[in-house]
Amino acid sequence: QGLDEQKVLDAISTGAAGSWQMSNMAPRMLKGDFDPGFFVKHFIKDLTIATDEATETNLQLPVSNLVKSLYESLEKMGYGNLGTQALYKYYTEPTK
Repeated sequence: QGLDEQKVLDAISTGAAGSWQMSNMAPRMLKGDFDPGFFVKHFIKDLTIATDEATETNLQLPVSNLVKSLYESLEKMGYGNLGTQALYKYYTEPTK
């Protein structure tokens, strides 16, 4: 929406919205550092195991299914070998 990303991060990264991910990964995203700590492709593998098991037991995991879908889209964009923080690219780059 045209907001200054660093100012938004500064505003939401403390208090109840604060987290390890917010403190450690968000600054990397803003710097364009998408080196993997955990690969997108491996995250998809793990989410697939979880969602497949859930399906077999009739457990509904709508958020997990959505996250898996987003990361699969990111992989289709050619970012499977980046870190999971590359999800930022899903929202900031046009679909290839």
